[in-house]
Amino acid sequence: MWIVKLGGSLAHDLRLLRWLAMLAELGGGRVTVVPGGGIFADEVRVTQRHWHFDDLAAHNMAVLGMAQMAHLFHALEPRLTLADDEAGIRRTLHAGQPALWLPFMLLRDAPDLLTNWEVTSDSLALWLARLLNAERLVLVKSCKIAPGSTLAELGTAGVLDARFEQWSRDAPFPIEVVQVDETDRVRDALLGGSPLVPPVVLDPALASRTGRQGGMHLRTRRKPAP
Repeated sequence: MWIVKLGGSLAHDLRLLRWLAMLAELGGGRVTVVPGGGIFADEVRVTQRHWHFDDLAAHNMAVLGMAQMAHLFHALEPRLTLADDEAGIRRTLHAGQPALWLPFMLLRDAPDLLTNWEVTSDSLALWLARLLNAERLVLVKSCKIAPGSTLAELGTAGVLDARFEQWSRDAPFPIEVVQVDETDRVRDALLGGSPLVPPVVLDPALASRTGRQGGMHLRTRRKPAP
């Protein structure tokens, strides 16, 4: 199973349509799409600065912003099937359809490691990839990605969030960060052609670290009442 996270910055980019169509066509039974928060999460940041409410509320509002983005993606490409929990994602994939994650399971009643602005939808996509035992995580970005960049370098540059590199250290699957104009490369990889190489890698000093240290080991949340 692949997890493909589409950055919220693509919300006003016409290339988003090509990504959605490609994943709908080729992702049946094997791809789960994770939406970024984009403009919806940005509005949460602005509103928090104005009203000074806590990060727990901001986290929940940003998760709902990701859900809004998921509904936008679904409106643009209805072949992507909305699923809001692990069981729903697995049912969707088992039925041979591509899944589109509604991340309600990340709503929180109390603060934890996820409920702060050092964690964005990139790390939440990593969280889901771990939960589902994914075989690959692909993060699609609207900015330029220098060849050979490490996850640490992308974190320092603000391309990835502050927690992503640390939490990815013991990930049992490859992680690729690709540019929005690399649709064909991802398509070829999904078709079993050219692999996604070179992948973004850990810093050499960190690449050998495995086990629980630095990883994400967080609870899920019950499905909220409608």
